[in-house]
Amino acid sequence: MSVNSPLPIASNLKPVAGFEMGYAQAGIKKPGRKDVLVMRLAEGATVAGVFTTNRFCAAPVQVAKMHLAGTKPIRALVINTGNANAGTGEAGLANAQATCDALAKLLGCDAQQILPFSTGVILEPLPVDKLITGLPAAIANLQTDNWLSAAEAIMTTDTQPKAASRSVIIAGKRVTLTGISKGAGMIKPNMATMLGYIACDAKVPQPLLEELVRYAANQSFNCITIDGDTSTNDSFILTATGAGELHIHDAATAEYVALRDVITELAQELAQMIVRDGEGATKFITIKIEQGQSEEECKKIAYAIGHSPLVKTAFFASDPNLGRILAAIGYAGLHDLDVSTLNLYLDDVWVAKNGGRNPDYREEQGQRVMQQSEITVRVTLARGTAHATIWTCDLSHDYVSINADYRS
Repeated sequence: MSVNSPLPIASNLKPVAGFEMGYAQAGIKKPGRKDVLVMRLAEGATVAGVFTTNRFCAAPVQVAKMHLAGTKPIRALVINTGNANAGTGEAGLANAQATCDALAKLLGCDAQQILPFSTGVILEPLPVDKLITGLPAAIANLQTDNWLSAAEAIMTTDTQPKAASRSVIIAGKRVTLTGISKGAGMIKPNMATMLGYIACDAKVPQPLLEELVRYAANQSFNCITIDGDTSTNDSFILTATGAGELHIHDAATAEYVALRDVITELAQELAQMIVRDGEGATKFITIKIEQGQSEEECKKIAYAIGHSPLVKTAFFASDPNLGRILAAIGYAGLHDLDVSTLNLYLDDVWVAKNGGRNPDYREEQGQRVMQQSEITVRVTLARGTAHATIWTCDLSHDYVSINADYRS
């Protein structure tokens, strides 16, 4: 089960004016589960996205990027689980386009105004006929308060749905934001095998929304890692419906910064839910690198620690074998790193001082922290003022079992 992440409550997930969701059970992989989701946007809505950097990116990712780059406003999103439609060649592209064609016909818009998304098993043909057959049912139950069902409809190996909301006042005007995400394995920055969707009722021009989604992604979904694998289907989509009171016109305003920060805060919560629900995870780990020369070098070190199987298995075992963290720092790729100035902390425990074991450190101190379900690893480099934070989890026996049995 998820690490210290309570189940979302439907009544706490706030409807966003101009954004409707409907789901269907199409039997794409297994019968009797929600596996098709349609999101319909009001006219005037703007949409921006960030996608996987995997060169083997899935067919729906390719089609979605092409449609976003077009001149026609996006009117709907369609998501299926149970099949990634990745590694499927020209047939996969044709199936992604056929999905858009079918939904556009039902909604009375152009196929280029539809963004498709898929998640599930790679290298298997998409059962597109089942997907298309499920679309009318999904459209029939389109509602603004369907957020929890939407979160359930995009799950794969997730143990629970992931959703959260915010309602804030910016410049005297109320803004409502709600988002969902999915992901539990094949998670690594840039992006991960995750889907994330946030909708807000502010009015934001397309160029500014594209800035907002990149900023939020870099501070959230691009700061998580579970197993170091970058998926083929990762997508984070931000929608501004324009149905609310707040209108953003310029990035050089306090209103823009306030909206950027609340979107980022919500994206971070959704991203952390993914880590907390990591396949087989028993511990949620925050890694903070401070006093670096650049954010890039701080992230290099953070990811070296967060990706290390030796470090992650030590956390699972509650074993304070903390030399493994120093080893990961050492191979992170900073060839001019002066380890004699480095300090390592485990929560409130000072473990390594000036590159060596802190004379005051005691094994039982590390043992105490390692037994917690939430742990912070902090490293200071004494090289500058830059810093970076990422979130990860431990690596357990269950991770192997889940992925060994994934297709069965």
